[in-house]
Amino acid sequence: MDSIVVTGNGPLSGRIAIAGAKNACLTLMPATLLTEEPLTLLNAPRLSDIRTMAQLLQSLGAEVSALQDGKVLAMSSHALDNHRADYDIVRKMRASILVLGPMLARDGHAVVSLPGGCAIGARPVDLHLQALEALGAELDLRDGYVHAKAPSGGLKGGRVRFPLVSVGATENVLMAATLARGTTVIENAAREPEIVDLAQCLRKMGAQIEGEGTHTITVEGVERLGGATHRVVTDRIELGTYMLAPAICGGEVECLGGRHDLVGAFCERLEAAGISIEETESGLKVARRNGRVQAVDVTTEPYPGFPTDLQAQMMALLCTAEGTSVLEEKIFENRFMHAPELMRMGARIDVSGGTAKVHGVENLKGAPVMATDLRASVSLILAGLAAEGDTMVNRVYHLDRGYEQVVEKLAGVGAKIERVAA
Repeated sequence: MDSIVVTGNGPLSGRIAIAGAKNACLTLMPATLLTEEPLTLLNAPRLSDIRTMAQLLQSLGAEVSALQDGKVLAMSSHALDNHRADYDIVRKMRASILVLGPMLARDGHAVVSLPGGCAIGARPVDLHLQALEALGAELDLRDGYVHAKAPSGGLKGGRVRFPLVSVGATENVLMAATLARGTTVIENAAREPEIVDLAQCLRKMGAQIEGEGTHTITVEGVERLGGATHRVVTDRIELGTYMLAPAICGGEVECLGGRHDLVGAFCERLEAAGISIEETESGLKVARRNGRVQAVDVTTEPYPGFPTDLQAQMMALLCTAEGTSVLEEKIFENRFMHAPELMRMGARIDVSGGTAKVHGVENLKGAPVMATDLRASVSLILAGLAAEGDTMVNRVYHLDRGYEQVVEKLAGVGAKIERVAA
């Protein structure tokens, strides 16, 4: 099992190209199941999760080809011959549940294993199922699988009101509603850029959708969808992660493809901590002002609030801030598992339930640490950039799920970092 070794090496300088959004691409790929015509995605990230979704779609009979070194995905579902998404593939990734809505809408039946994923909380799929039931789906959970059937004549438009904001459930029912008969109104819908990106792609395919980016989305079902070519939106979590690199160890880095509107709440907290953010023609330029970073408080919230997927990375920055910061995690339980590993590097952190108090120290010390999930992995790498000596991050297979070429990108701006084979 590979490890990544990081040596604190002073300020960074240069440019980092930000990839297409993993979470958007994983949502867009199942949209191919809604049509017999080709769907092509540009700016696709080259990640293990994308390969897993491709395998899942292929197991259902879809054709998926990775072109231009994996940055273009050409897909076609003109000959689906299987409507069962097996546990062996689905268990690897939670986004696998997103094939349920499209298969059910197009062909009226599907059998999908309950998903797996990172150990950062229960993240149940009950909201997905309740939303599909509102469109008339008949669901039966047995032997770890969801057995789903549409009523005679297909899914019917309905009113879906989520008791809690759920990105995945919004995506699933949005795709299903495009082929449902009549009008579907989705209330308390997620507002994330990935939702907007999906709606824009579906509209290119012929869907009639209004209100994406707000809490109420209205979908007028159509008889069929066609093909499309769509460019995947910039990955706001990768963007925020690399913005933190010069913040934590000094220097100036331009994140190519970065957009302020994708990370507005995150930028506000960074600037409050003493980090300069400048919009350029090519993206966002980030630099740390003179002196230590200042302590700030952070509360994770659904978009447009501070993203939970940047909480671990922000904690790494605040470990060396001047003063005490309070981080409150309101999205997922069990998402402070990186804190004990940061403490191995000399950080002072007190965790109580969903709150972590980070008492800034002047310096971190390199140490062997263990990654527990995707975002924790990269938070430890960021901490290593600012630490004295070597930091060895173990179990970095998590990284391959969400960050393409992390070693090459950081080394390209001056970081001393290498991947070491077990």
